[in-house]
Amino acid sequence: MTALTLSTAGAATLRADAIVVGVAKGAKGPAVAPGAEAVDKAYDGKLASVLESLGATGAEGEATKLPAPSGLKVPIVIAVGLGTAPEKDEAYGAETLRRAAGVAARTLSGAKKAAFALPTEAAEDVEAVAEGALLGAYAFTAYRGTEKTAKSTTGAKGDGGVKQPLGEITLLGAKPRDKAHKAAVERAISLTEEINRARDLINTPPNDLYPETFAAIATAAGKEHGVKVQVTDEKALVKGGYGGLLGVGQGSEHGPRLVRLEYTHAKAKKTIALVGKGITYDSGGISLKPPGHNETMKCDMSGAAAVLAAVVSAARLGLQVNVTGWLALAENMPSGTATRPGDVLRMYSGKTVEVLNTDAEGRLVLADAITRASEEKPDAIVDVATLTGAMVVALGNRTFGIMSNDEAFRTSVHEIAEEVGEASWPMPLPTELLKGMDSPTADIANMGERMGGGLVAGLFLKEFVGEGITWAHLDIAGPAYHEGAPYGYTPKGGTGSSIRTLVKLAERTAAGDLG
Repeated sequence: MTALTLSTAGAATLRADAIVVGVAKGAKGPAVAPGAEAVDKAYDGKLASVLESLGATGAEGEATKLPAPSGLKVPIVIAVGLGTAPEKDEAYGAETLRRAAGVAARTLSGAKKAAFALPTEAAEDVEAVAEGALLGAYAFTAYRGTEKTAKSTTGAKGDGGVKQPLGEITLLGAKPRDKAHKAAVERAISLTEEINRARDLINTPPNDLYPETFAAIATAAGKEHGVKVQVTDEKALVKGGYGGLLGVGQGSEHGPRLVRLEYTHAKAKKTIALVGKGITYDSGGISLKPPGHNETMKCDMSGAAAVLAAVVSAARLGLQVNVTGWLALAENMPSGTATRPGDVLRMYSGKTVEVLNTDAEGRLVLADAITRASEEKPDAIVDVATLTGAMVVALGNRTFGIMSNDEAFRTSVHEIAEEVGEASWPMPLPTELLKGMDSPTADIANMGERMGGGLVAGLFLKEFVGEGITWAHLDIAGPAYHEGAPYGYTPKGGTGSSIRTLVKLAERTAAGDLG
């Protein structure tokens, strides 16, 4: 993990491999952002002109490298775009700072130390820059050689090395002795460490990450941070009647698990339950996915990774709220023992489900976990899942959908997601779609109408929520795994989508802001 510290040192005196400054799109060209005054002075007040001559505009996502002048003790200056400059007396938005810091951190891969001289007047700015920098500095290198020993995959000389993340970040302009600034950095470090843990889990190949090993990782994380962990293994699942989890997992050599995480606070007045879909590999089962649709299916446990990260974050932050997490872990594989289309499963709730498509498996494991979570009567349940391709069709690759049995709660979750910089959109649960899940054999089928498939999945899950319990469903199928080029603080591969939303939801619940 990249180290991060606050410093009152001047930009002109600090020794590092590079210094990062912000540049915005001004009315007459690039404009140097607050925090970069000392660097601008070293360029005789002409930094904006130099950047413009190099083609910099200040647009978001832009990063311009230039040699440092003799007045600085760093060899390189990196100017990152902040987008349109705010109006007078207005500040840069948190997400703008977060993304810019992420761009800078990615640009500095391989460097040992960098100073960030971005706008950090308020504690919120400090937290945003720290979050963005630490998330942008992420790299998954567990299965790669070092830069010196890695072999090229193309045969071209020198292109097989993997740069390590930026080693150390120093935030300039922040105040190390200011309680608010210090707390902001501590929160950012705790949160980003757990997000990056989730990213590691999502990126881990399925031959190494399967229900048993995932449960072991969750157990170790819980032990480290004071979270109680209970693992229900395959034998206990059979005894308990968890037909959904067992039905999905029975085709694999790696049996399913249900992991319960529990963080409690002595002064807590509310309890929230988080439920995560944890399909460690999804082949589709007997309803096998076609080529081109199964290569990234190691990411189908992103919801469980998000729940683990959120519960541990709540513990690390000492939030005054009780949080339980439920990881519904299974591997969906075809074999002679796999569930067949047409089979009927008796769920943990007692309800029977006709399986029309074994690739609609996430809702089956979630249904068991939601029923089990409901037994403890939490104030709210939020489930998180890479559930449907239909949601990706509806909202694209960067936005997750939010469904709920309570419109006000859905609105609150949406507002929280937008506040923390996670794109989301509220979605309906049209009751007329329920009829499509009618089964001539069982209480309900696991498939319904093709059109509105993401909403159908939400309606299916709603059937397993305990009476009187507020519930929301986050379908993160789009943003959970990024296959394109990195942008902002978002890497290629696992992203950690929804974690910041869940943690902020826990904070709001602790503060009594959600009723």
